[in-house]
Amino acid sequence: MIKFLPLKQAVAENLNHGDMVAFEGFTHLIPTAAAHEAIRQGFRDLTLIRMTPDLIYDQMIGMGMAKKIIFSYLGNPGVGLLRRARDAIENGYPRALDVEEHSHAGMANAYEAGAAGLPCAVFRGYRGAGLATVNPNIKSVSCPFTGEVLAAVPSIRPDVTFVHAQKADRKGNVLVEGIIGIQKEAVLAAKRAVVTVEEVVDNFNDLHPNLTVLPRWTIAAISVVPGGSHPSYAHGYYARDNAAYLEWDEIAADRDKFRAWMQANVIEKSADDFAARVEHLRKAA
Repeated sequence: MIKFLPLKQAVAENLNHGDMVAFEGFTHLIPTAAAHEAIRQGFRDLTLIRMTPDLIYDQMIGMGMAKKIIFSYLGNPGVGLLRRARDAIENGYPRALDVEEHSHAGMANAYEAGAAGLPCAVFRGYRGAGLATVNPNIKSVSCPFTGEVLAAVPSIRPDVTFVHAQKADRKGNVLVEGIIGIQKEAVLAAKRAVVTVEEVVDNFNDLHPNLTVLPRWTIAAISVVPGGSHPSYAHGYYARDNAAYLEWDEIAADRDKFRAWMQANVIEKSADDFAARVEHLRKAA
């Protein structure tokens, strides 16, 4: 049964040490507040899954929370490297990090297979690419009907998926508008899903075609966290904070500066802080 919970409780009840966890978002509606709460609670030995890991995974990796990452793009969008992730991969700091890299198509198909309850995804992909030589989870199979050689990857089925969205109604259904990315499939593929939202409304009477509704039975918990996707944007609520992405490159480049920033801006803060962070971005949305 779905619960409306404070974020601290929602994370504590649904995330465990050693879980396979997805904090999904594609440029838009990235669940930053949920990731920061996981950091404050000090989870360890996580397998982090995401098509496009950016700042929040750099922060979680830099805090030593991850043992493995499954991904299809790793970078600070529009800026460059994820420096804490690179330090972990190249130097084992603060701990060694296993890497499983896929294409976007591979990840998307793996999530869809997980959402359908299938053991693997089969699709046309990886032709002419070298990923299969470094990722043993990329296999090939022959179509039993045509003989065509196709790519196959294991389905992605997280223990828990976290996403951010615009609205929930009072019954627990969730409305997602704008760029959807792979959030829907990541929720359906997971054993548990936690959603942070900008607000709770009575109903979704103002629906329009460019949206997704996640029904209440797909979700374990909802937390109301206005501004919870900052520095990414939430369509209709606030704009992307481009300056924060630029600043992160300098912060993450130095181990001591990174630790100091995390202490001041994550460890000593709470989910209530996010609303203030986006106030100056609301008019630009």
